Amino acid sequence: MNIYVELTERFNEGKLRAVLSSGQAVVLHHLAVMSKDGDWILKEELETLGHVLQVLSQYGAQYRFGAPLDVRWLSGGWSSHLEFGYNNLRVRTDFVTRPPRIPQVALDRLWVEQEGKDIPFVDIKTLIEIKETNREKDYAVIGELARMLSSAKDQMLYSRSARDIMMLAAKHPEILLELVIERPLLGKISQGRLALEQALDEEKRHLIHANEARLEAYMKAAEEWSKMWIQVEKEVRGYPLLEAHHLIATRASGVLPFSV
Repeated sequence: MNIYVELTERFNEGKLRAVLSSGQAVVLHHLAVMSKDGDWILKEELETLGHVLQVLSQYGAQYRFGAPLDVRWLSGGWSSHLEFGYNNLRVRTDFVTRPPRIPQVALDRLWVEQEGKDIPFVDIKTLIEIKETNREKDYAVIGELARMLSSAKDQMLYSRSARDIMMLAAKHPEILLELVIERPLLGKISQGRLALEQALDEEKRHLIHANEARLEAYMKAAEEWSKMWIQVEKEVRGYPLLEAHHLIATRASGVLPFSV
């Protein structure tokens, strides 16, 4: 049993609360054999966060540096990070309620679509948006995910391959005219493959820089909390998770801003 699937089942006991995301979702879409940590999108509600903390406490989880698993911070786009040992593995767990680049309407749709699934995990389009990070390796994953999309329109919007885009444009010229405003680099197709490849690289750099700027804003907002963290971590060491969580949230209040 994959521990991250096991955790997902535990998080969703009785109702849908958590959807697997990022690396584990790539695994479940059969584009990777394994991922070293687990990422979940959680429902932004007190009951969900309390249940997830209860489950993690049963595995002996401890906090890593980040925001408390508390709706006040998660609603501001922060993420929470915990870990525990399991069968000689270091299991790292990361949680958000408002993942970057995913609008609320898409989140609402995600919860509807994943209701009743045995293992809820993000769909391909949502996963592509989540993977638009500042890591080069994620763009190779996006390219493969784009090839799995069912519609030519979506493939043309998300493809990372100049060759694939040119083939799609030749087959569906009417879609190209429709999408060139939404994805301006499609206007480079008439200039040839090299121009399109250069435009794809420029687009990737823009996405990377945008995510770097987003992370930098959060890192700057967390500077004071970062300075306190070593002492806070020592203070809660040995405490059961639920008690540690309460202390961490108390210490973070007034130091780590709820929104950035």
